[in-house]
Amino acid sequence: MEQELKTKKETGIVIPLGAIREKDNSIIGTYLSLKKVIEFCKKSNLSIIQLLPVNDTGTHSSPYSGLSAFALHPIYICLEATEGFSELYKTNSAFAEKYDAYVKKYSKPASKTRNRYDYTGILNDKTALLKEIFLQEFENDCSENAQDTDSSFSAWIEENPWIKSYCVFKTLKDKNSQSSWKSWSQTDQQADIEKNWNTTDLEQKKQQIFYAWCQFLCHKQLKQASDFARKNDILLKGDMPILMNEDSCDAWEHRNVFNHALRAGNPPDGDNPNGQNWGFPVYNWKQLKKDNYTWWKNRLISASQYYSAYRLDHLLGFFRIWAVPETDTTAALGHAEPYEGIYRSEINEIDFDDNRIRWLSQPHIPTWAIENITHDWQLAHNILGIFCTRIGQEELWIFKETICGDKEIFNTDLNLGNTDLENQVKAKLAQYWLDRCLIEIEKNIFVPSWTYQNSTAWKSLNPCEREKLELLFNEKNQQQLTLWKNSASHILKSLTNSVQMIPCGEDLGVNLECVPQVMKKHGIFSLKVLRWCRQWEKPGQPYIPFKDYPELSVTVTSVHDSSTIRQWWQEEKDSVKSFLEFAESKEIKPDEEFSPETAKFILEEASMAKSLWCIHPLQDFLYLDKNYYLENAQDERINIPGTVTDFNWTYQLPATIEEISENKELCKNISEICEKHRRCNKNFA
Repeated sequence: MEQELKTKKETGIVIPLGAIREKDNSIIGTYLSLKKVIEFCKKSNLSIIQLLPVNDTGTHSSPYSGLSAFALHPIYICLEATEGFSELYKTNSAFAEKYDAYVKKYSKPASKTRNRYDYTGILNDKTALLKEIFLQEFENDCSENAQDTDSSFSAWIEENPWIKSYCVFKTLKDKNSQSSWKSWSQTDQQADIEKNWNTTDLEQKKQQIFYAWCQFLCHKQLKQASDFARKNDILLKGDMPILMNEDSCDAWEHRNVFNHALRAGNPPDGDNPNGQNWGFPVYNWKQLKKDNYTWWKNRLISASQYYSAYRLDHLLGFFRIWAVPETDTTAALGHAEPYEGIYRSEINEIDFDDNRIRWLSQPHIPTWAIENITHDWQLAHNILGIFCTRIGQEELWIFKETICGDKEIFNTDLNLGNTDLENQVKAKLAQYWLDRCLIEIEKNIFVPSWTYQNSTAWKSLNPCEREKLELLFNEKNQQQLTLWKNSASHILKSLTNSVQMIPCGEDLGVNLECVPQVMKKHGIFSLKVLRWCRQWEKPGQPYIPFKDYPELSVTVTSVHDSSTIRQWWQEEKDSVKSFLEFAESKEIKPDEEFSPETAKFILEEASMAKSLWCIHPLQDFLYLDKNYYLENAQDERINIPGTVTDFNWTYQLPATIEEISENKELCKNISEICEKHRRCNKNFA
């Protein structure tokens, strides 16, 4: 089916698994809930289901903050289908009472107001219930060979070597009150996985096997749903976050896979003048290459048990990642990895001696900058002396070599006895910390700061000096483009050839010419978000014609980080107006209230794209029936980037999947949209 889908136009939905409501379970979606989603897709002529990531994220609700690259999330286990549940519920009144209380506490009917679930509460209470089922099943056998009570369980553990390290890690997290592994004792940080797995400590053994048992349940239930999807000719598509949480099992176990001195992020832009620091460690691609990308390949092989296609998150990161020093709070002094560095000798050759290089690469702080805050010359000297070295007898200072980032500035107690004054001083010093034209990445190797043209040093140069530097910067940038293209092509070829799954890439915001070239070369679907497919460099920023979309692409109306089409329609009128002009709509007007007719118009327009696949959020399809509208359109979105709240990643459907599936008119309308996409091939002949 997979190869056939590469040449056929298909339509699907994307959904976070936890969002699914069932008639008998409105608490949180489960792996087995997918069966009913598959049945809905069959009725609606949909052929693809894309799941947002379902890996274990521990205490974090965001599926892009993985605790493990391999372990599935136990929060999605279907308790009622777990072996031993029914018997325990019938024979153990205390357990039955706890389960009933769990159901009563978290079950709630869909409403027109905000529909969210309690991630932390459900996770904690479901884990406690799972623990009771586990102990009932394994209590008499939790000895050295406890896993042998089920030969398939034992065999599965041996077939999945990652499970031992994951279970040891989870148990150590429990022991250390869920704190980061970097704060553990040296013994726990450098734990011997095999020794811990084979421990004679019965309680530790029970805990480790409990986590393995939960993973076995996850595997069996997701595999059951996956097999059901294949049987019904529904393609299940997974999602592979590119980055891992620094407090993850993989970052703990595979230290050489990651560069813990750097954090991934985004360079400065209009909305984020200091860039974005995501806090995730970057990869050590040199080491990964030496190991033939085994860790990444194993991720894909593991996912291929369940999925027929996959989405590679932040595809640009396979070409170059914006790497930020772990010692900095911002991303302003980040650099691209990999990079083409500028050697000191090359800068010397264009008539900049070492003193000029120091001026370009090290912030110079005048005494008055701090004195203006303290109104005390001596106090300003005392403060600067903590962080800086004075240049001769000048009232000018440079940071000491021992100062590695602005975190040290913010974390130092200045003992000024005035919090507001201290904060002002630190903010000013941190501001100067960023004031660089060049950044010394390695000894005597530099790159230009992303905002070098705003630096004090750059502004002090004459036109001739600026021209010399920019010629050098441009030369290195051209070399970098070739480096990124070749590096990404090698990585992506190795990964895509390692599995039979169809690869898709999240290539939003990419302006590197080599990215679409490499994607096409390796058969990777690109991503086209309808409202953002515009020719931004042209006057009026016209929408890109549907005939110009790459065939090997996925068109979507919205993504999990964006608003839905309803909120877009209500709040981004300029964009909506431009879209309607592009679509040459005469019936739909931008000032009209959003309605099922509006939704159908947008979805039908999307279906006209040349893309082989159209995969839209289920919310956008549900707009075809006004009964599914919440009072506030914002409550229908999945995530609001840049915020960390209980709202994010806890979206639930406004009705049960059974009710949605039984809505014949909705299924008919969706089916017509799917058929329109299939038939539109002739428009591009």
